Amino acid sequence: ITVKSSKEDPGTAGEEGDGPPKEEPWERTLKTTVVHVEAGEFRGHGVSLWDLLHSRYIPEENRKELLELFEAGELTLEQVKNVVTTIVTRRAAAERAEAGAAVDDPRAE
Repeated sequence: ITVKSSKEDPGTAGEEGDGPPKEEPWERTLKTTVVHVEAGEFRGHGVSLWDLLHSRYIPEENRKELLELFEAGELTLEQVKNVVTTIVTRRAAAERAEAGAAVDDPRAE
């Protein structure tokens, strides 16, 4: 029993403690795919899909669903790109409209 247990321990210790977890290919793809979104703080420069997915514009439930579908191969990179940029653009425009309405309308308080 002691021999068997000492055989298993180094194997599991080596798998768990050898540094940071390896990045999945789908995750690396999202981190290295740069898009240009002319909205919010992203206006005028490229940003990775990964950063867009984790921005304040993407609700957590949407982010989880998109990541799961992309990882499972049910969404293509192009589809993820279209969905994410659309959500970010619309939410940034809505925020800008709300801020403008609050400034223009003294009754908005």
